[in-house]
Amino acid sequence: MISPWDRWYSTSCCLCCHVRTGTIILGIWYMLINAVVLLILLSALNDPVQYRYHLTSTELGTDIDVMDDANICIATAISLLMILICGMATYGAYKQHAAWIIPFFCYQIFDFALNTLVAISVVVYPNTVQDYLQQLPGTFPYKEDIMSTNNMCLIFVVLLFIGCILSFKAYLIGCVWNCYRYVSGRGTTEVLVYVTTNDTAVLLPPYEEAFAMPPKEPPPQYMEA
Repeated sequence: MISPWDRWYSTSCCLCCHVRTGTIILGIWYMLINAVVLLILLSALNDPVQYRYHLTSTELGTDIDVMDDANICIATAISLLMILICGMATYGAYKQHAAWIIPFFCYQIFDFALNTLVAISVVVYPNTVQDYLQQLPGTFPYKEDIMSTNNMCLIFVVLLFIGCILSFKAYLIGCVWNCYRYVSGRGTTEVLVYVTTNDTAVLLPPYEEAFAMPPKEPPPQYMEA
């Protein structure tokens, strides 16, 4: 009987490339995104007057500083950590080191779980969508048209959008997992081939010596009285 893990195992992704190539492209893409975010955050730290975003009193009735120095520092540390994790996944897929792919795979699982919780919160608390729309600035395009939409239709559109994102993320998780299995299996195969080559046969004891029984001691001689 074929297990579910083996049934969904494939060495190709996106119908055209290998799982190793797909993981390398995915890791580079995540690194580029986080590098852009890191540059923006560093620019905000260097010139906070220009990049700091303030919500004026005409929008929410208060003056709120949503990007202070502490939040920017935390976001910068997260971006650096993400660049490190994505770099490890790219290097692990390229050099075929399975252990280097695990942190990126764990991040994907964590991100998928967060998005699933968002979808559940929309279903359990449908009014959160309207509350979020009310918090948007007045200059947000089509804000009034979106708020005038039926609440059930709005929730359906939001859930459909989140469902598409979750499906895409689940597919990427499967690609990275298949890459991990491929690299792990290839490493195991290379170890077996290494042991069975003629070059390493001298390192192994001969079969006769390895499994030879120790010689039996002769019985003691019979002493006559």
